[in-house]
Amino acid sequence: MTYVVITLVVLLFLNIYCSITCQQLFYQSKKDAMIEKCLLVSDEIATLDVLNHTSVSGIVNQMDSLKATRLVVTDQSCRLLYDTAGGQIGNYVFYPEILEALAGNDVCSWNYFNGTTNSRSATPIVYFGTIVGCVYMTEYETTQGAMILSLQNTVMRITFFLEFVLILFSIAFSTTFSRRLNQIMDSMRIIQEGDYSHKVNMGGNDELTILGNEFNDLTERLQTSEQKRSRFVSDASHELKTPLASIKLLSDSILQYDMDQETVREFVGDIGDEAERLNRMTAKLLSLTKAEGLPNEECEIIPMIPTIRRVARMLRPNALQANISFQLHLDEDIPVLILEDDLYQIVFNLIENGIKYNQPGGTLSVRLRREEDNAILEVSDTGMGIPEDAIDHIFERFYRVDKARSRATGGSGLGLSIVRTIVNRNRGEISVSSTPGQGTTFTVVFPAFDTEVDPA
Repeated sequence: MTYVVITLVVLLFLNIYCSITCQQLFYQSKKDAMIEKCLLVSDEIATLDVLNHTSVSGIVNQMDSLKATRLVVTDQSCRLLYDTAGGQIGNYVFYPEILEALAGNDVCSWNYFNGTTNSRSATPIVYFGTIVGCVYMTEYETTQGAMILSLQNTVMRITFFLEFVLILFSIAFSTTFSRRLNQIMDSMRIIQEGDYSHKVNMGGNDELTILGNEFNDLTERLQTSEQKRSRFVSDASHELKTPLASIKLLSDSILQYDMDQETVREFVGDIGDEAERLNRMTAKLLSLTKAEGLPNEECEIIPMIPTIRRVARMLRPNALQANISFQLHLDEDIPVLILEDDLYQIVFNLIENGIKYNQPGGTLSVRLRREEDNAILEVSDTGMGIPEDAIDHIFERFYRVDKARSRATGGSGLGLSIVRTIVNRNRGEISVSSTPGQGTTFTVVFPAFDTEVDPA
């Protein structure tokens, strides 16, 4: 609304300016014509040897083309010598224009009022370098005044029309803006009620359209987050329910039935196994929550080989127990910017999975190599492989390709999700390639952080 008021004021001042400019243009043209007429009469009168009423009348009466409303001729003392309006000859006439003309100036004044123009001009009569009188002329004209009035009215009508159009446009714009803004507000209330699938369709190509698109992107992210949260709660509930149900069943059996000591010990051992399973699952959930936090500001540049060797020493007995051939191919020790615990967890999870899901007598290969400015870590196994339709889901929480085997090996479906989260948090990338029945290769890429050594 402020812009509308400002525009209306500008149009009003523009109208006034046009009116004044129009009058000035007419005044300039009239001034030149009036002074030219006065100079014409003055030059004729200046040829007279005697300047009196009779001689001046003779000259003026011969000039029929002047067409002036009033013509006055005075001597150098402002005494009237000739007046077409019938003024008393010999009287003194002290008009401002006459006084200024007798001072040696060509003067013209002009005013306009209500469709009529009044022009007044005066020039001195010079006889051999001496001012001997002056010629004063006036013209009242309605034709020129009517033109000015018509032009002013035209400008006024155009101004009012523009103001009317501007007001209509402002009303339409404010109505449309309010409607579209209310549409966004209504959508926000719908989103607040939990309907994240709602979309706002703004149309157009303005700021509100951009705001609507951003709003839709936000709702999509909220919907995705809500779906992940719901799926996580559902999966976590399902995963936790099984060991809890087993513990309750075993404990109820011990309480309800008269068992021998060996059977009770066996049932208690099973309860301990289920409790340990719950403990592992809880630990991994906590690890996943920690990994999804903000980027770690305590990262340091560390070489990768010592961490990889430490994990290999920890898990080599597991590989020997499963009859898995463990191979390390560490071409070059490459420094990366990462927290050592994060790197340890990445390598540990990938190697542990390579052992769990390998085949008896299979091979697990860990390779570290440099490729341009990147450190490439590859963990390959000769296990069962991953079906093509499962590749896109293996990094999701609680997703397991072979649920029966995962339960048998104690898998919770959280390990790879934790790995991907940690890798992404440390500016890295992880990918997987697999051939069913032949094996799987996980590839982790980190930017290398080489440090310069002072030769001194």
